[in-house]
Amino acid sequence: MDDSSRHRWEQMLDGLAGLLPSGSRRVLVDGPADRASLFAGRLTERLAGLGHPVLVTTDVDAAADVSVFLRTAPGGRRPAAPDAGGRGVHGGTRDEGGRREREARADIVIDLHDVGWPVIRRVTARLAAGGSWYLTETRAFFACRAATWDVKFGDDIPAYRAAVARAGIRRGGVVIDVGCGTGRALAPLRDAVGQAGVVIALDVTPEMLNAARPASAVAGAARVLADARALPLRDGSADAIFAAGLVNHLPDTEAGLCELARVIRPGGKLVLFHPSGRAALAARHGQALSPDEPLAEGPLRRSTGASGWALTVYDDAPHRFFALAERR
Repeated sequence: MDDSSRHRWEQMLDGLAGLLPSGSRRVLVDGPADRASLFAGRLTERLAGLGHPVLVTTDVDAAADVSVFLRTAPGGRRPAAPDAGGRGVHGGTRDEGGRREREARADIVIDLHDVGWPVIRRVTARLAAGGSWYLTETRAFFACRAATWDVKFGDDIPAYRAAVARAGIRRGGVVIDVGCGTGRALAPLRDAVGQAGVVIALDVTPEMLNAARPASAVAGAARVLADARALPLRDGSADAIFAAGLVNHLPDTEAGLCELARVIRPGGKLVLFHPSGRAALAARHGQALSPDEPLAEGPLRRSTGASGWALTVYDDAPHRFFALAERR
C-alpha cells in the first residue's frame, strides 16, 4: 500500500472502532473470501492496537454483536459459486437475494470496491450516533470522485433544470444548494431567484466545493464549506433549500431535516431531488428497493412531518425522484 492508502485504512478502521458499542465481543465480516479475510485481519490488528479484545470472524453463521458487510463492486458483486450444498465459502447462501438481505441486515456497510480506499457507507441507527465517522467517511467517498463527477453524470443537467423549475422557488429569495457537489443546480437556481436573489452553494467536501468553482462563478453563488447537520446560517434566514441526493447520506434523517428546517422561514421550501428514481438507483448499486429507506414515501412523510415540514409533492418516477416540502 502507498501512504495515502495506508492512511485511508487507518482512518476508516479508527472510525469503525469508534462505532462498536462498549462490551462488544465479536464482529462479523461478510464478503468475498479474499476481501473478508483481508478486512478481518486488518480490523483485528487495529482493534488490538487500540486495546479492544474483540474477536473478528468471517463465518456468516456465527453470532456477532456487530456485523460488517463489504460492498465490492459499484453495481453489487456477483454471488460466489456455491458448493454442492448450495452454500458459499463462509457457509452462508450466496444467491443474489441472500446477499441483498445480508447487506440490509448489516450494522455497518463498507465500500471495498477499491481495496486501497475503503469507506464506511452506511451505519445502522443504533450505532450511527457513535464515533466521529460521518464527516471523515463522507469526505473520503466524494473527494476521490470530484474530478470525474461531471464526466460521469454531466448529462443530468437538464433534469436538474426541470426540477428547479418545478419547485417554484420565490424570485428574489435566498436559496441554498445543500450538498451542491460540482454545482449542477446553481445556474437553474440563479434563474429561479433572479439577479436580486441570493444563491449559496454548500458542501461538506472541499474537493467537491472546489470543483463547483466554475459553476458558482457563472451563477454568482457564494461557496460555503459546511456540514448539512450544522449550517452556519441564522434561523429563518433562507427561502428555499435544494438538496440533490442528500437525504440518503445523512446518518440521522430526522435530525438532518430539523437542521434544514431551522434555517428556512415559515412557508419556505425544501426540494429533494435525484436524477434517478429510487428503483433505478437501487438497481445501479445492486440493492433491493426497501420500503423502509429514508426516501420511501412512508418514512419520508414521517420524517418531514416530525421535523417541521409538510410534504406536499412526492413523485418517484423511473427517471428521477422529486419531493417538495413546505416549512410549517
